[in-house]
Amino acid sequence: MTDQELKQLKDNLWHSADMLRASAHLAPNKYGQPILGLIFLRYADVLFKQHKKEIDAEYAKFKGTRMEKSYKDISIEKCGFYLPECAFFDFINNSPDTAEKAVLVKKAMEAIEKENPKMDGVLPKEVYGQLVPEEEPELLSKIIRVFKDIPEDISIDLFGQIYEYFLGEFALSEGQGGGAFYTPASVVQYMVEVLQPVTGDKKFLDPACGSGGMFVQAARYMHRHNASNSDMMRFRCYGVEKDPDTVKLAKMNLLLNNVRGDIIEANSFYSDPHDAFENFDYVMANPPFNVDEVVVDKVIGDKRFNTYGVPRNKTKGGKKDSDKKETVPNANYLWIGLFATSLNEHGKAALVMANSASDAGASELEIRKKMIEDGIISQMVTLPSNMFSTVTLPATLWFFNKERKNKNEILFIDARNIFTQVDRTHRKFSEEQIKNLGIITRLYEGDTNAFWALINEYKAAGKTADVDWLLERFPEGKYQDVIGLCKVARLDGEDGVRDQDYSLNSGRYVGVAIEDDGMTEEEFKRETTSFKEQLLSLSKAASGLEKTICDNLQKLV
Repeated sequence: MTDQELKQLKDNLWHSADMLRASAHLAPNKYGQPILGLIFLRYADVLFKQHKKEIDAEYAKFKGTRMEKSYKDISIEKCGFYLPECAFFDFINNSPDTAEKAVLVKKAMEAIEKENPKMDGVLPKEVYGQLVPEEEPELLSKIIRVFKDIPEDISIDLFGQIYEYFLGEFALSEGQGGGAFYTPASVVQYMVEVLQPVTGDKKFLDPACGSGGMFVQAARYMHRHNASNSDMMRFRCYGVEKDPDTVKLAKMNLLLNNVRGDIIEANSFYSDPHDAFENFDYVMANPPFNVDEVVVDKVIGDKRFNTYGVPRNKTKGGKKDSDKKETVPNANYLWIGLFATSLNEHGKAALVMANSASDAGASELEIRKKMIEDGIISQMVTLPSNMFSTVTLPATLWFFNKERKNKNEILFIDARNIFTQVDRTHRKFSEEQIKNLGIITRLYEGDTNAFWALINEYKAAGKTADVDWLLERFPEGKYQDVIGLCKVARLDGEDGVRDQDYSLNSGRYVGVAIEDDGMTEEEFKRETTSFKEQLLSLSKAASGLEKTICDNLQKLV
């Protein structure tokens, strides 16, 4: 399937959400549940059909022998789950276009969960009764027929992309509430591009995992870089998410993208279900910003948080919750501390954080000092505004690296002017922008081969603008500071991080690029003199007008 064909398929499938908006007895923020459930049902049907001949052959081969296995066991072995006949997509699609269709979908979901315990409680069931309104009982049938258009020879990777596409579209359409569970794919892709996760016996944590997009993008990165299936089987994801409905979205997301993982419903401030302290190779997350109701007594003794320090109020007692217990002034640095302390001795992390955290003062400044002096912070990136459906102001990406060599310096990147406009209020990174920003990190790490490989890739594809962009900034294929884009700041020295009061705001270090206007010094002086003369002339005229107005008003009075 070509990229254009996939785009057309996604657009056609999204039409199903339009049908819901027009007719379903469902709140706007609830459209995602039934649609994502039907995507999963179609996925299970297609994947099972793709393995059916292999399953039938294996069952027939050993039937009646001492090595005989049940059809269900062979199915789970070959494609990861067993699909009962009542859940076959054709069985549901071919049934009468009546309200009974909702009952059939519910029974299909219940049967899948019963036959596959790892899916227990994950799939939506009751919501389909709201998709057969009395005035249009055939609505659900129409939507099911839309998903029947997904070809049965489609790759499972493309199925995962379709699910991620719907997550993103629902986040945009639902606004602030919907975006809470979803981080835009292009932001996550850039984070992964910097981390460069490798396969093997690696453990990956997201303590605020939402719909699981961090895990999916990391897995896709590894697939693209020639990871074998056996390598991928050893890569495991561990997520924590406190919203039960979002946990279900995440579990379906991992299943559809063939990612092995364990998502647990819990609050990461008060629970540690994965024994996180110094236990993970990678941490990626986009936690909720500026939470201020975390009880200090419940986190102050936890080494996940107190290793670098717990944010405290200036005054005794500070904010009070309903039980009159002290709460943190802002939980941003609880998250940051959690990500840092969850890494093992070789660990790396990437996280999205509110821009304000880069310069936060008081107790948060003391925590930031400790982390900077510890050398764990490797890179800071300021993002463009309007990249998220929940945050309009710029956010910042923090990167940690426990085994880096240059612990007395930090790479700062200001990416506020690098984006592709999606619509009036939303932006994203294009594929080329992700690669261009990512290659800055590679150059800083001394990987010049990656730079020239990217240049050759662009030349072969005729992308001369991207070649020019890179060569104008890094003409020798080596890292150098670029005003307005990137700067390596040392901890000590004039204008160093200590000298900047431990600020991690990229703008303080990178500076602002002044565009070359092509004028000589003499031409610039003449232009400036001309502007000065125009200003004086306009000021004189304004004074004359002011006197005339005052005179006229005086006459009227």
